[in-house]
Amino acid sequence: MTFIHGHDGLLAAVAVDALRGPLVRVDDVELVDRVPSEVRGDIHGLACEQGVEVRVNFSGDPEVAAWGVSMGTAADCGLDGTRRDGLVTSALLCGPGIADDPYESEPVIHWRDVDSRIPPRSPGVWPVVPDEERPQWQWTPMQQVGPLIFGMSPYEVAAVLGEQPAHREGAFPFWFWKKSGVWDLRVDHFPGVGVSAHYAGPVPRLGGVTVHGRTGPQLHHWGIPLTGIQPTALDAAIIQYAEDTSDAWLTFSSSGAAAPSDVQLSIGTARTGDNCISEPSFYQADWEMP
Repeated sequence: MTFIHGHDGLLAAVAVDALRGPLVRVDDVELVDRVPSEVRGDIHGLACEQGVEVRVNFSGDPEVAAWGVSMGTAADCGLDGTRRDGLVTSALLCGPGIADDPYESEPVIHWRDVDSRIPPRSPGVWPVVPDEERPQWQWTPMQQVGPLIFGMSPYEVAAVLGEQPAHREGAFPFWFWKKSGVWDLRVDHFPGVGVSAHYAGPVPRLGGVTVHGRTGPQLHHWGIPLTGIQPTALDAAIIQYAEDTSDAWLTFSSSGAAAPSDVQLSIGTARTGDNCISEPSFYQADWEMP
């Protein structure tokens, strides 16, 4: 659990971890470490009985202000830490002062270090583009991803994609003065194309590209598709290739994702409801990968 205190030192909210947190119930509904759709159904049923409103929060999960509950999800790694394809529920439990809009309220906004505009709220559905309908992009490790060349300016990125960013992420230099100093652009999101552009430097230059797992273009490495694949299946394919090839070396992320060690490739995940699919990110040579 994470205890979130306000400037007055009083407890304002508690974030309960999906895998290591305690058992949390509202009446007979267990909230944590369960299949998200099952919890959603139980919450709606109990809310209907009690006559309280259920909203959808920014992540697309149920939120009940009357209970001070805002649901979330995390990857299901099991007790042994093994990477899986599913998600399980987590919860943010809020005091009455912030329950109406917890993620936009202090001190939760500081706990999450929200220095940028929050992305548009998810409607609670996560459609996936079929692989045969995705554009096929080529990439040159540490140089180019599709039409995007590392070192481009934000203007050049938008021009080559033919789309303006739907939302941007960035930060002011001092977290405790949210609006002091020069705002530093870090990420532009392009949902129409299905990519996000990552920038670095005092003058922002393209240093990384994340391809959206649900909607982005398809790219390959070692003949293996990287976008929109079940994480366990992608891990297995990458590991098998490395085992069959004497000069292939792998790195593993903190979540257990396998990736080739020499191409600045990181494999994240994108939600598809109760499960997730692969979401690759490509970086320039000197980028410190997450």
